[in-house]
Amino acid sequence: MPDFPWDRIAAAGDLARKHPDGIVDLSIGTPVDDTPEVITAALAAAANAPGYPTAAGLIELRQAWVSWASRILSAELNVDQVVPSIGSKEIVAWLPVVFGLNASSTVAIPELAYPTYAVGALMAQAKYVTYKQASDIPDNADLIWVNSPSNPTGEVLTADQLKEIIARGRELSAPVVSDECYIELGWEAQPISILDPRVCGTDFTGILAVHSLSKRSNLAGYRSGAVLGDTKLIADIVGLRKHAGMLVSTPVQLATVAALADDAHVAVQKAKYAKRRDVLHTALVSAGFKIEHSQAGLYLWATNGADCLETVNWLAEKGILAAPGDFYGPAGQRHVRLALTATDERIASAAARLSGSK
Repeated sequence: MPDFPWDRIAAAGDLARKHPDGIVDLSIGTPVDDTPEVITAALAAAANAPGYPTAAGLIELRQAWVSWASRILSAELNVDQVVPSIGSKEIVAWLPVVFGLNASSTVAIPELAYPTYAVGALMAQAKYVTYKQASDIPDNADLIWVNSPSNPTGEVLTADQLKEIIARGRELSAPVVSDECYIELGWEAQPISILDPRVCGTDFTGILAVHSLSKRSNLAGYRSGAVLGDTKLIADIVGLRKHAGMLVSTPVQLATVAALADDAHVAVQKAKYAKRRDVLHTALVSAGFKIEHSQAGLYLWATNGADCLETVNWLAEKGILAAPGDFYGPAGQRHVRLALTATDERIASAAARLSGSK
């Protein structure tokens, strides 16, 4: 296994902490705002849970995901096309193993991608290759990952781009799995799900979408997500999870039902991120950065033309910690990723430092 990438910026973190006004840590997208009361109340109400949860998930939870998918994704599913997950990262890491990939298998991942896509392939002892567009996906691909909106870049794929990737996957009999955990956080483009009828009609054969409540509901500490799509692939996932004991706790399942039923808290949180994004975006541009992609999601993908580690150190001298772009692939060598997941006060402090007034 490769070293955990964030260990590489430990020295930059130490430097940033020396700033007299403290560190502004924008290197990891971990939510900082309170979990909404509608969710915490549901969790508390479900606290008495002496029995084991099921791998398939409570019927009311799966129905809540079905209703949410219809409302938000325009996708019409049934409860057999949903399985809850322990957040989305465990799916990214374990799906190659779940699908039985091995040393003779190949996983196709986006050219710029969160490191866990590659780690998941390695956990299955499979190889991985990167692609920029559907035509780059090799003939020997056994699993194809999509990530839109992208982490780290915030790029949003179009319906036509998604169609081309699905067609390539079906040509190769390779499942196409789309990580869509930022889909409700569109800024300059409206993200579209791989399950949207404009992309796949009503045929979910060979396609899955992975979703998470961590960002949209400040629920990262609960670990709650889901996989939606192809009935047979969902059944395969459920079957292995039964054996492996990969179960979402009953209180978290019932809290998730409450989270999925309430759109109001999502709108409130999105407005907070929009404000922080505007402040940070303006400050970075004023400091000479160019913001690329970043149409959706919780990050700004920024470059000032320098090597990413030089930029990380330059920012650290100002007490700001960012993630170097090469964490996500060689194509990110001259970019840094800055998260919007900091308090209003910390984002304002970062903006002041970038302007030279603090």
